Amino acid sequence: MDIQQIRKDTPACQDKLFFDSAGASLIPQVVVDEMQTYLSAEIQEGGYRVADHFEKELAAMYTAVAQLIHCKPSQIAFATSATDAYAKALSAIPFEAGDVILTTAMDYISNQLFFLSLQQRFPIKVVRAGNLANGDLDLDEMETLMKKYQPKLTALTHIPTNTGLIQEAEAVGKLCKKYDSWYLLDACQSVGQAVVDVAAIGCDFLCATGRKFLRAPRGTGFLYVSTRVLANDLAPLLFDAQGATWAATNHYMLVPDARRFEFFERNYAAMVGLKAAVVYLNTIGITEVFHYNQQLLERLRTQLLRLPKVQVYDYGSQLANIVTFCVEGYTLEAIAEKLQQANVYFSISRKHNAYIDFDNKGIDGVIRLSPHYFNTFEEIDTVVAIIAALP
Repeated sequence: MDIQQIRKDTPACQDKLFFDSAGASLIPQVVVDEMQTYLSAEIQEGGYRVADHFEKELAAMYTAVAQLIHCKPSQIAFATSATDAYAKALSAIPFEAGDVILTTAMDYISNQLFFLSLQQRFPIKVVRAGNLANGDLDLDEMETLMKKYQPKLTALTHIPTNTGLIQEAEAVGKLCKKYDSWYLLDACQSVGQAVVDVAAIGCDFLCATGRKFLRAPRGTGFLYVSTRVLANDLAPLLFDAQGATWAATNHYMLVPDARRFEFFERNYAAMVGLKAAVVYLNTIGITEVFHYNQQLLERLRTQLLRLPKVQVYDYGSQLANIVTFCVEGYTLEAIAEKLQQANVYFSISRKHNAYIDFDNKGIDGVIRLSPHYFNTFEEIDTVVAIIAALP
């Protein structure tokens, strides 16, 4: 990769130490340019006419995303966020009384709240598999729970928001196939920083957001659906004229592809932005991005682990570019103040964001650093020096 060119393509990275791509990353200039072109045309011609004129550019969004995650464009639906996509996928599962959702302690906060809401409103049960001593998902326990409960849905967060653990999505996919469970994968922290291949993973649904490692604008995301989903006529609980045709007074026909999970009204300029961001990433190459990110991660973790007062809280045999830590003798607010004074961009994850994981770790929160491929080794060293200099 040409790091200097990537940094030129990202003007906002020049005047700050940006380590918050797991929150909302910096957008490449080409994304802004294409969105502005679309909006300028919309000013002149109105939304409907411009959408017609930009038909090829909008269709290219589906093609670019499909290329990135190894599927067909017809299996991609645009969404306003990963949570939007997740909710639509979850509403498509044909739950009945007594059904079980099998998930993990590491699933994303919004997903956990969805599960609890479903459990409270309907007579279904939520079961969670635990983790091994090294932090990895306990696949043996997961299989035991699958045998016992025969879950209607298995839900996994590929990379949690509160730790850099990469959960074994492919292994879970094999278990879902073995025990005939629908499989929903939250990939909002993995798409854009790691290689994600839906064919290899074997998931039925995959949701992702644009604003994180894809470096697209907020208000964008997508949902992938498998051919099994479409063949079984699964659809969101509520859909509109984008997802179905009103064929007779009391009859409708679902559209044959993933767009049954879309609503008619959406932000077309944002769609163009998502397309531009994914095309930009595809041009660089996700494999190259992942290898470089792993180098950034290794440098950051190694140096932080050497600092005597720093405790790093990311455990597991496979880790991604989310590094969480605390510093002995300092509150999160005190650490945050020092980082902000040095113009470091970061996030704080608190207990309510990851209740089970943080409860097990005995902590109330962590500082979260998430470098990405526009960052440099020198920036890693600078951030570590800032942390090391805490008095």
